[in-house]
Amino acid sequence: MFDFMNNEYPFPSKRNVVYAKNGMVATSMPLASQAGLEILKKGGNAIDAAVATAACLTVVEPTSNGIGGDAFAIVWMNEKLYGLNSSGYSPEKLTLDVLKERNITEIPRFGFIPVMVPGIPAAWAELNKRFGKLSLLECLEPAIKYATEGYPISPTLAHHWNNAYKIYQKNCTSSEFSSWFETFAPNGRAPQEGELWKSVDHAETLRLIGKTNADAFYNGILADKIETFSLKYNGLIRREDLMKFKPEWVDPISVNYKGFDVWEIPPNGQGIVALQALKIIENIDVSKMSDSKRLHTQIEAMKLAFKDAQTYIADPKSMKLDYLSLLDPNYCLKQSRKISSTALNFEDILPFGSGTVYLATADKEGNMVSYIQSNYMGFGSGLVVPGTGIALQNRGHNFSLDKTHPNCLGPRKRSYHTIIPGFLTKNDRAIGPFGVMGGFMQPQGHMQVIMNSIDFHMNPQSALDAPRWQWLEKNRVAMENSWSPVVLDELRSKGHEIIVLSDLSSFGRGEIIWKDQESNIYMGGSEPRCDATVSCW
Repeated sequence: MFDFMNNEYPFPSKRNVVYAKNGMVATSMPLASQAGLEILKKGGNAIDAAVATAACLTVVEPTSNGIGGDAFAIVWMNEKLYGLNSSGYSPEKLTLDVLKERNITEIPRFGFIPVMVPGIPAAWAELNKRFGKLSLLECLEPAIKYATEGYPISPTLAHHWNNAYKIYQKNCTSSEFSSWFETFAPNGRAPQEGELWKSVDHAETLRLIGKTNADAFYNGILADKIETFSLKYNGLIRREDLMKFKPEWVDPISVNYKGFDVWEIPPNGQGIVALQALKIIENIDVSKMSDSKRLHTQIEAMKLAFKDAQTYIADPKSMKLDYLSLLDPNYCLKQSRKISSTALNFEDILPFGSGTVYLATADKEGNMVSYIQSNYMGFGSGLVVPGTGIALQNRGHNFSLDKTHPNCLGPRKRSYHTIIPGFLTKNDRAIGPFGVMGGFMQPQGHMQVIMNSIDFHMNPQSALDAPRWQWLEKNRVAMENSWSPVVLDELRSKGHEIIVLSDLSSFGRGEIIWKDQESNIYMGGSEPRCDATVSCW
């Protein structure tokens, strides 16, 4: 049976792990999980279910994603692994000279400057075209229904929506942001817990995407509306930018960690950070360490991996080295020797915060999907294309303005990207999809749940329930408040500046589905830090 069966070490589960035979959908919102399950029962496969769930999440969790965001996927189909990079590139007109002409010395979080070409609609269409059994419109029907008829706001969603409203109310005061408030704060405030919210414009956009296999978004009426909005407010994105965008099928990259192959999407994403950190720590025996020594070692390995990522990772066309060299066993061994009993103090600063949705699906044929999409920083740029419900992402915020850096801003270029889906195999057979969403927490979460699973044999629910840490900058580390005071004091004695947080929203939200290679039974876990659920049959 399953390799992952220890429920007790080091923390007991807060909820029971879920088992199923015919199919499973795990995500952060119950309504979205049920939408995916509905598609499975209708005859769709894991890919159809993933697209349906992803579309539904743009409606039922708009605080973390939207139609105007980006997406990545790892697909296990017919015993083979595929990767999809559907992160958008910058507009042709976005250059350093343009920023200089506009006296912009720092890439803003809000407005048109950080807006990139959205990749999500193209991701849905591409996945559906290559692997789906149902039409794209059929897959989008549950999302269209919720957007048309409305749904009651859940507790966690209400909390994040209200926080976002305060941020946008403070920072987005000019007229180009009015459509955001009309769409997401129609009563002059954020929707409250239990209150019904809907968006007829969002529903019609989804319907157009479904009917045209996303062509309306990149080469039709929606593209026209995006360009018109951009031109009105001196934005840089144009219809031509949208027309030329295509998602890219890529080969996932991996490292072998203690007999398991851990897979991620290659750069421009930061999945390589998780892989390198695992390969570094594999050189150190953590099995007999105390909690504080193990945590110290994990944190230091993660710092070293992030240091390389911040230096080298960018659009692969601009990178100055072969990114696979960062996973070379000899290099990772040298990196592991930099870990001492004292905390390293790097100057790198990782933005604190999140705004992403992750989902995992599996069907009765054994096909599985690890999928993630995001607008970034919650609702994104604060811009909603009038009459469409399309909240535009702000991924350009991740560019550097240093001309010597590979991640320097430039036209038609992908930025360093935070969202990463993960996948686990063993002996060329699928174990399953996993992910932990949340900005720069994501590779840190990947490392922690994989080590919980492999090193400590935790089932998916236990691996997600276990308390987490997050490196922030220099020697500062955020810790969940369930860690023991003794462990925290021992970390401080090693030079870590410890910040204990009772609000767990910044520690990421994960989902896991594992498949037993003998019985073909699925075992799933969902995130206890939000309204997540596993739907199955």
